[in-house]
Amino acid sequence: MSRLQVWARDLGMGTRFAFGGGREGWIRTLLTGVGVGLGVALLLISTAIPGALAQRYERGDARSTLNSERADAPGPDTLLIARIGQTYHHKDIDGHMIRAEGPDAPLPPGLKRIPGPGEMALSPALDALLKSSDGALLRERLDARVSEIVGAPGLVGPGELLFYLGSDTLRKNGPEDYRVQRVTGFGHDADREGLDPVLMLVAVLTFVALLMPVAVFIATAVRFGGERRDRRLAALRLVGADSRMVRRIAAGEALAGSLVGLVLGTGFFAVGRSLVGSVSLRQRSVFPADLDPAPWLAVLVALAVPAAAVAVTLFALRGVVIEPLGVVRTAKPSRRRIWWRLLLPLVGIGLLVPMGGRGNDHGRFNQWQVTGGVVLLLVGITVLLPWLLERFVAKMSGGPVSWQLAVRRLQVNSGAAARLVNGIAVAVAGAIALQMLFAGVEGDYTKSTGQDPGRAAVAVMVNRDAQTPMDELAQRISAVQGVTRAVPLTSAQAAPQVPAAEETVQVTIGTCDALGEVATLDSCKDGDTFVVTGSRSQDVYGATAKPGDELFVGDVRGYGSGPADRPGPPKWKVPADARTVPSREDPTGQLRGGLLVTPSAAPKEIGAFPDARIFVQVDESGPDALDRARNAVFKADPLVTAMTLRHSTEAAGYSSIRTGLFFGATAVLVLIGGSLLVSQLEQLRERRRLLSSLVAFGTKRSTLSLSVLWQTAVPIVLGLVLAAGAGVGLGAVLMSMAATPVRIDWASVLGMTAAGAGVVVVVVVVTLLSLPPLLRLMRPDGLRTE
Repeated sequence: MSRLQVWARDLGMGTRFAFGGGREGWIRTLLTGVGVGLGVALLLISTAIPGALAQRYERGDARSTLNSERADAPGPDTLLIARIGQTYHHKDIDGHMIRAEGPDAPLPPGLKRIPGPGEMALSPALDALLKSSDGALLRERLDARVSEIVGAPGLVGPGELLFYLGSDTLRKNGPEDYRVQRVTGFGHDADREGLDPVLMLVAVLTFVALLMPVAVFIATAVRFGGERRDRRLAALRLVGADSRMVRRIAAGEALAGSLVGLVLGTGFFAVGRSLVGSVSLRQRSVFPADLDPAPWLAVLVALAVPAAAVAVTLFALRGVVIEPLGVVRTAKPSRRRIWWRLLLPLVGIGLLVPMGGRGNDHGRFNQWQVTGGVVLLLVGITVLLPWLLERFVAKMSGGPVSWQLAVRRLQVNSGAAARLVNGIAVAVAGAIALQMLFAGVEGDYTKSTGQDPGRAAVAVMVNRDAQTPMDELAQRISAVQGVTRAVPLTSAQAAPQVPAAEETVQVTIGTCDALGEVATLDSCKDGDTFVVTGSRSQDVYGATAKPGDELFVGDVRGYGSGPADRPGPPKWKVPADARTVPSREDPTGQLRGGLLVTPSAAPKEIGAFPDARIFVQVDESGPDALDRARNAVFKADPLVTAMTLRHSTEAAGYSSIRTGLFFGATAVLVLIGGSLLVSQLEQLRERRRLLSSLVAFGTKRSTLSLSVLWQTAVPIVLGLVLAAGAGVGLGAVLMSMAATPVRIDWASVLGMTAAGAGVVVVVVVVTLLSLPPLLRLMRPDGLRTE
């Protein structure tokens, strides 16, 4: 027979043993399949994520009007649209006010008709929120009649909060009215910038750190039932099989389990895919239809998993001598050697160190070199942990009976216990390295806005064509329960001549209380005027004025040039008693210059081009004060923007990677819990006869239950210690590659280790879930054999 025929024959025999071994064989194969299936499902989800994100971007671009076709005048095919996004309970709501100017006005994607006045179209998630008890305040804001539910083509995800509000009063007041757009179609062809080298490094590390635990769990699952399998192989040696043949038969059993895992994994993926539409993390969601793996990636998973199962089995049997009378591994095992186990992480560091100091200034990193180095470092954890565990338990003795039973079990077979927690250690090490890298580069992608939410939670930007005068709107906001202060300020441009040729003077009008937000005033009364010093303005403002200067205030640059009967900016003289005061940053971080004027001294009829803002402070200890203020603003004028002030903002690419990491970490944690449970059940089944014997000799069931907990907890603690060291080392190397000063944030490291220790909670839950089968396995009938 040819070599290929021999392999096919022996692999086929192993497959028949897996499926034809009676109840025992089926349970063993099923446990292997479940363990492999969990990993396969996560791999399939990982391969589907890029396509799902691409679909989100495509639908978002299809409804965008960023660079869609525009019209200068109303026509039969024009549509007026203005963005009126909202915030509710710290959730962003994408909103648009629309008005058809003709019968052929374009329809937004996902709508069958344009909502009329007093009507609105909602996304399913927003409709559900409005109908829930949690949406009571939002119903006061969005109280129009629901005419339609937006279809999937008009949504980036099933959990998106979106509405279209119909209007018959929306209008565009000339080309300078930037809030309202007149469009003849929807669609935005976006040329998105690729990730810079450092963000690409972060993305590669994220994928590797999330997928490596999956690979480790799959490799662990195919070795379920190892001890019983080796005894069966010894029986085959007794009837004439040689050592190579029994190894191929063992690989065939693993191959069968991996094939069952592929089937189960596909089923798990299908179930998860059907449920993904109901899950929203950080306001990100995907449609089940979008979670579609690329065909070539799915084929790669289908081929790689069985091949890995065969390879792992053959590698695991390299040090096991299977003889007709038994397995040599039942004798005292030889001490593990350390030298070759250190080679893997050292080679990994050797691949990464030459790329140190590159950052964003020296082109992209070699992704294969980065991936190879990180993989070798993380794999190094899986080969070092068995050695570390063996050394730790080798000379331990004494203690409670449960502790002694656990230690003895670990002394006899520490490899199985290490395999149980290898995935956890790899996941924690990768998470620590990611946390260090994120913390190191955060300053490059998280920018301070200069805003001070402590002075104002919201800045209301009042449109120059607002339906409600600013002072009246400020009074309405002040009357809202929970609002402690509403400070209105109006700014306009001024110049000594019209049209202004150079920089203009900023004139800010407000009460003494309001002007105190933008300057340091020793004293103030209505009728005062102040000249501000210390401004760093780099925009159209920048000029200043002196007491007695004559200025034109309003549209001094001719932005509104058009109708001949439009009045020009009024002329105004700076009062002679104007005092000089130092400038102070307002709550948005702007350091104003020019002039500060109280209402009675301000110029009259400054025209249609003021910059009007209301700074709103709320009592954060009271419930819903901010949302009540937003309700007041929206009811006064939907086009008025209520901007939430924030200390910092994140770059889009950086934020997307963090969101992806959050999704992935959640999935890996679920995999850890499921794999621990399956592994625990498999180990208990392997030790059924031993447990029954101990009970028969009088050992308490509670003692055995505690011993099972110790057998799981000890390897996890050692694994976390090793993972913390490896993660810090990998994080330091990656920070040097990103040209970031290596700084170990021990609080973050301890936090990630604690998060990994949170898996101990999973361990406790797993142990509790394994107690029912453990108690069944302790029955005397566990001693029965054939």
